[in-house]
Amino acid sequence: MQYLKIKQEILLQIELGSLFSSGQKLTSGQKLTSERKLAEDFNTTRVTLREALSLLESEGKIYREDRRGWFISPEPLRYDPTNTINFHNLALSQQRTPKTELISATLVPADNHIAQLLQVEPQTDVLRIHRIRYLDERPVVLVTNYVLPNRFPNLLSHDLSKSLTDIYQQHYDTLYQQTHYRIRSSSLVADTAAPLRATSGCVAMYIERVNYDQHGQLLDCDLEYWRHDAVTIEAQATRQQ
Repeated sequence: MQYLKIKQEILLQIELGSLFSSGQKLTSGQKLTSERKLAEDFNTTRVTLREALSLLESEGKIYREDRRGWFISPEPLRYDPTNTINFHNLALSQQRTPKTELISATLVPADNHIAQLLQVEPQTDVLRIHRIRYLDERPVVLVTNYVLPNRFPNLLSHDLSKSLTDIYQQHYDTLYQQTHYRIRSSSLVADTAAPLRATSGCVAMYIERVNYDQHGQLLDCDLEYWRHDAVTIEAQATRQQ
């Protein structure tokens, strides 16, 4: 099939670092030439070209930004669920530049799912902290924390663009000690796609965490929608004898 041949050709050119037809240098985060120009270069239709590009996107080789075009995917962030290091320090440890931007922080009634995660009655008031996180100026994960307000009085008075892990430790003498993870594939829709500059329907990795303190008491939960090409899950396990 033609789109498979085109996909393999573009992948080869990405790996070699140059588009043969135009001589365009291809580096991490580099924008590809327009779909029209690529279709002309491969002597194909834009429909066929998009099939090839969509396959490359599903494999994490390129990504699309809404109304901006296609880009070469950088190396993904290596994420170890067994390590409680915060996003900022994790990114720095891998020579990446992190940034967190606060979208909103408010008291809301817990829906059924959040109530179940936090072990409270539905409609109980919880703090919802909605943030977008960047790697090297690219938005890669939309994260929403739901916090039990009685555990952290006046939490909203702090700079919530900073690490909650650090805020808990420095101001409330509370440490993340244990986390329960649920990881699955998902997709980005309007309210999750727009902050990540993604197109609706784009593949995403969904990570759900429920966090406990050093005394085993439940603290909060967070729901993360990652650009799927921006993160890879890595962990080391030791076999129990």
